[in-house]
Amino acid sequence: MIGKLTGTLLEKNPPQILLDCHGVGYEVDVPMSTFYNLPALGEGVSLLTHFVVREDAQLLYGFGTAAERGAFRQLIKITGVGPRMALSLLSGMSVAELSQAVTQQESGRLVKVPGIGKKTAERLLLELKGKLGADLGLPHAAAADDAQSDIQQALMALGYSDREALAALKSLPKDVGVSEGIKLALKALSRG
Repeated sequence: MIGKLTGTLLEKNPPQILLDCHGVGYEVDVPMSTFYNLPALGEGVSLLTHFVVREDAQLLYGFGTAAERGAFRQLIKITGVGPRMALSLLSGMSVAELSQAVTQQESGRLVKVPGIGKKTAERLLLELKGKLGADLGLPHAAAADDAQSDIQQALMALGYSDREALAALKSLPKDVGVSEGIKLALKALSRG
């Protein structure tokens, strides 16, 4: 509904700002990455926004870049991840760092963000796989990621649970091919 605001910056109280747009003051919550790039009070600013209507509140979130807003929108689609947690993630790491963590499936980087536990981090990585990180331009990592994804899909098609498939993937060499990876994963699963 409200996609962009352009106005004068009146107040900065992290993570909230007050933006005067032709006499109407909008309270906007922003991630710290956007907050640090704001101009001085009294100066003009333009933010891309995401408007959330809940039963008990109407909330406006602002972002300095389209990438930040896109990442925020992907994050809040995940069950159990609300706007506050999404803002916390974007405040704790840049979109590029988040994309890289997703591409490389590094839950340790997400756990460092306050409010993100191990289970939430693993769920985020699983849900965001293929939705963030594709634009990073890491050909080797992307090829390895595709092979890992194909191996996981093959194991799940053979009747293994998602958890079993992920556990088997962790035991494989990073640069393994799909057919060899499936063979090795099946051996690891039969031992386990």
